[in-house]
Amino acid sequence: MIDDISILYEDNHIIAVNKKTSDIVQSDKTNDLSLSKKLKIFIKKKYFKKGNVFLGIVHRIDRPVSGVVLFAKTSKSLSRLNKLFKERDIEKTYFALVKKCPKKEEGTLKHFIYRNRKQNKSYSYDKEIANSKLAIMHYYVKKKIKNKFLLEINLETGRHHQIRSQLSKIGSPIIGDVKYGFSFPNKNLGISLHSKRIKFIHPVKKEEIEIIANLPKNFF
Repeated sequence: MIDDISILYEDNHIIAVNKKTSDIVQSDKTNDLSLSKKLKIFIKKKYFKKGNVFLGIVHRIDRPVSGVVLFAKTSKSLSRLNKLFKERDIEKTYFALVKKCPKKEEGTLKHFIYRNRKQNKSYSYDKEIANSKLAIMHYYVKKKIKNKFLLEINLETGRHHQIRSQLSKIGSPIIGDVKYGFSFPNKNLGISLHSKRIKFIHPVKKEEIEIIANLPKNFF
């Protein structure tokens, strides 16, 4: 299905979509149709392109996570966006729903994350260990909804499964995230983590761009 893609922003250089939890950004061993391939088909049909469609993957969010994903439509914008991400010049905001509220209503989490590639899982440590990387994120409790807590999270670093691992480390695993300690999965097999907003300087137009993705209807 390519007709259910939710386009948040598009120009000649970049395109951003609101990813569903069922979508995978890039092809993997499942051989499921990836979001990047869906977008190529979408662009090809929309603009009646005869040849191959260029689409650069700038960043990824995990399959069970929803929200903003940004792609480059030209090699120039891809290289410039890659530089922005590498130099941390892009603001990324996430919403996470947890059952157990963190001890402090707002704070900064600093851990050293070790990625176990065989398990496809990341472990957070208070002190640096071999092959670990520093992970920093800022959060605050946005509101309480019944017996759940909505956290707004701003990432300072972009490590593998960073938010999932760090919230699990402090005893507040994301709802539905059985891989990181929650007791049962969500019905849609996704987790209650959403890439809400990205803000950056356009790689070509050099103007500030802010892209916001609405929460899924079944998020709460």
